[in-house]
Amino acid sequence: MTNAGAAAFCESQCRLEREILSPRAAFADEALRARPEPPCELRTAFQRDRDRILHSSAFRRLKHKTQVFLSPEGDHYRTRLTHTLEVAQIARTIARALRLNEDLTEAVALGHDLGHTPFGHAGERALDSVYEPGFRHYEQSLRVVDSLEKDGLGLNLTDAVRNGIERHTNDPKAFTLEGQCVRLADRVAYINHDIDDAVRAGVFREADIPAPIREALGETKGARINTLVLSCIAASVPEACSLIALTPETAAAFEFLHSFMFERVYTNPVCKSEESKAIDMIVWLYQYFVARPEKLPGDYRRICAAEGPERAAADYIAGMTDRFAVHTFEECFVPRSWRVL
Repeated sequence: MTNAGAAAFCESQCRLEREILSPRAAFADEALRARPEPPCELRTAFQRDRDRILHSSAFRRLKHKTQVFLSPEGDHYRTRLTHTLEVAQIARTIARALRLNEDLTEAVALGHDLGHTPFGHAGERALDSVYEPGFRHYEQSLRVVDSLEKDGLGLNLTDAVRNGIERHTNDPKAFTLEGQCVRLADRVAYINHDIDDAVRAGVFREADIPAPIREALGETKGARINTLVLSCIAASVPEACSLIALTPETAAAFEFLHSFMFERVYTNPVCKSEESKAIDMIVWLYQYFVARPEKLPGDYRRICAAEGPERAAADYIAGMTDRFAVHTFEECFVPRSWRVL
């Protein structure tokens, strides 16, 4: 394909978006970046963003970061990476049904948890307790794509993707319906795969889920996801509204399920028995590197010089995988054995 042919192909994709997507969808030919750059010959702006996230170092590290169960013994428990992929699948299903931009939806979904700490939300709470400005994973995800990837250059993502990443948890909601799809898909994914993992771990049985929830949402993971997705599509026809939501009845059952999971899993002392150790580990590592910034790797020493040791330590620790955090802790605090040669 010649350069002219490739450029025409990209233009045809943008025209196709205009023909088939809802008027309320986000269109790639309107995407803006903080640093303008020439268009790609083959990919739309949102396709480029998706690919940049997929090839980033932070994305690869998600495979060794806790979702809910810390360091589970078994190959089938979710990690932060598998969670991300499930969110992307559910969000794209919703976006396709509503004739929204799937490329934008996928880019936001793949990037939404890039800033998550090791040891899941326990690690996030630990950093939040010691890093004085406060630490929130969604803000860190935006910092990863803006400032930390590519040796400090960032990925230069479009405003729509950046906003969707930052707003996938907190209010106000994303300014695109695609970003709002990811926000809902994130909840649908984690509640249902956490049930699957909890059943696998013997925490409870599917039959222990209260009957009103099972009657309203379904008896299995697949049935529940299907019910929630169909409810979202029914409540969120983009020509009629500007908000991605669930129907009231399904939303009430979903909140009941969320409360059940908080009681049985998210605050269960058996499930969370190791979290205090993880929290202590993160706090000690943070204090160690703030006091000894010269021990930070070179990239983070540059951050230290520009923004202070606290910012650099938080960035370094947030980027660690579970096992690298344990290894670093051992290097910093556990005496090494020695022998006479």
